[in-house]
Amino acid sequence: MMISVSTHAKGLSPDKPCKRLVLYYHDILFNGTDLANATSAKITNDSALGSHFGMMVVFDDPVTADGRLSSPPVARAQGFYFYDRKDAYNAWFAYTLVFNSSDYNGTLNIMGADPLPEKTRDLSVVGGTGDFFMARGIATFRTDEAQGGYYFRLEMDIKLYECYK
Repeated sequence: MMISVSTHAKGLSPDKPCKRLVLYYHDILFNGTDLANATSAKITNDSALGSHFGMMVVFDDPVTADGRLSSPPVARAQGFYFYDRKDAYNAWFAYTLVFNSSDYNGTLNIMGADPLPEKTRDLSVVGGTGDFFMARGIATFRTDEAQGGYYFRLEMDIKLYECYK
């Protein structure tokens, strides 16, 4: 018995996403004194091997439509990242953007390596629900601001190339 699998090119173009969002991710790491403001916490400490190697952070971070932390969140980023290189700052992210606003409802799942020394970094959008049902694409990170080791803001330029809603 022969099984045949057929595929077809959908004509995807990096210049023509079916949906594009530019959002800002705000991470406030708990430093031992800011319980009311912290949105993330280390669940493992970094090792003596350098570059925060081995440190893991779990987060429930606000995501805004502009770069202001005080703006109303349009989503929450819920997940984790860990530092996975001994010789350079490199993190690996896995999280869900949870939308519940008048503009969007549903989720987007994002994961991948975040080589921090690079000006921009691409992570994979690997799925979604609701308004983002089965979405796939790229989330380009750009560090917009960093304050010490306890606050950073990422600009996320999210381009979806498979959209079913």
